[in-house]
Amino acid sequence: MSTESPGRPPLVLTVAGSDSGGGAGIQADLKTMLALGVHGMSVLTAVTAQNSRGVQGVWELPVEAVRAQYRSVVDDIGVQAVKTGMLATAPLVETVAELLADTAAPVVVDPVGVSKHGDPLLAASALDSVRTKLLPLATVATPNLDEVTQLTGVHVVYESDMRNAAAGVLSYGPAWVLIKGGHLSTGGEAVDLLTDGEEEHWFRAPRLDNRHTHGTGCTLASAVASGLAKGCTVPEAVREAKEYVTGAIGAGFALGGGIGPVDHGWRFRD
Repeated sequence: MSTESPGRPPLVLTVAGSDSGGGAGIQADLKTMLALGVHGMSVLTAVTAQNSRGVQGVWELPVEAVRAQYRSVVDDIGVQAVKTGMLATAPLVETVAELLADTAAPVVVDPVGVSKHGDPLLAASALDSVRTKLLPLATVATPNLDEVTQLTGVHVVYESDMRNAAAGVLSYGPAWVLIKGGHLSTGGEAVDLLTDGEEEHWFRAPRLDNRHTHGTGCTLASAVASGLAKGCTVPEAVREAKEYVTGAIGAGFALGGGIGPVDHGWRFRD
C-alpha cells in the first residue's frame, strides 16, 4: 500500500450514510473534499430516503459489506485521513472501530445521532459503542450540542457550558474535541470550542440569517479531515474548516419544500 504519489491530491476516506437529497452524508462529504482539493473515497454504511423535509427511511448495510468496502479502498489505494459519520447500529460502530484501529491515519469522528429534522440516525443501543470503541480512536471528535447531551448528559445552554461539554467528551478518549456551538440560542456569533484538555481554541463567525443549513456537521467534519490529510495541525485544520463551512452556510440555498443544503461549491461561484 502506498500513499505517496507526485502530483496526486491527498486521500480522504468517508465512512458514512447516503443522503438521497444530496445535502448531507456521503454526498456532502465528497463535495467538500473536492472543493478542498483532496481525493474523496467512500464506505457506505446505510442508505436513507431523505429530502428537504426529513428522513423517510433508513436501511443499514450488512457489516460484511462495510468491511469489504473499507478493506478494498485502504489495502489498495491507501488513505491519509478518515472521517466517520452515520454508523447507525452498534455492530456497524464496532466494525468501523476495528478497522480504524488498524489504520495509520488521523480520524475525524462526527458522532451523528439525529438529522437536521430531528430524525434518529443512531440506535440508542449504539451509544455505548460510540463512547467506548469509536471515540478513543478519534484524532478529533466533532459533536454538536444535541450529540454532546446524547453522549455525556451535559446540557449546553450558554457559551460558558462548552468547557464542561468538552471535558465530558474528552473523558471517552479522543485526542481533541470540537464542540460545535451553532445551536446556541444566545449571542450573534456561531462559536465553536476546540480543545485537547490543555490547549483551547475558540472559533467565532457571524451567525448568518439563513435557514438552509442541511449538511453543516458532515461538511465541517469532512473539511477538518481534508485539512489533516494535507498536513495541517488540528487547530489549523479546524480554522480552515470553519472558514469554509461559514461560507457554505452563507450561500445555502432553498431546495424542495423544507430545509435546503449548504452550498459546497460556494467558492467556485463566489
